[in-house]
Amino acid sequence: MSGQRRPDPLRVLVVEDEYFIADDLSRALTRHGVEVVGPVPTVREARALAASHALDLAVLDINLRGELVYPLVAELTRRGVAVVFATGYDAAAIPADYEAIPAWSKPFDYNALAGMLPALRRT
Repeated sequence: MSGQRRPDPLRVLVVEDEYFIADDLSRALTRHGVEVVGPVPTVREARALAASHALDLAVLDINLRGELVYPLVAELTRRGVAVVFATGYDAAAIPADYEAIPAWSKPFDYNALAGMLPALRRT
C-alpha cells in the first residue's frame, strides 16, 4: 500500500426525464466510480437534491418535459457545481450565456462522458 489517500468519489447529479437514458447514464457513471445523485426527471426534484447533497458536478438535460433547466444551471454554478449538458438540442440552440458549458448531443457514448467528468471537477 502506497499510503496515498484516494480522492473522494465524484458526486454527480443526473437530471434527465427519459428513464432509459437516465438509467444508462447512471450505470455508466457508477462503473466509472462516480457517486450518482438521482437521477431525477424534474427541475423541482433536482433543486431538492442539490439542497441536500454536496455535489461536484451535474449532468443536465436542457428540456425536461417542457421546462428548461437554465435557472437550475444558474443556481448550481453559483454554488460552484460544474455543469455538463446532455441534450438533444443542437449547440446553436443553447443561449449565449451558457455556450461555455460542455454539451453532449444525444445520442452519445455514456462511457466516454463518464470518463471525461473527473477533469471538470472544480477544486
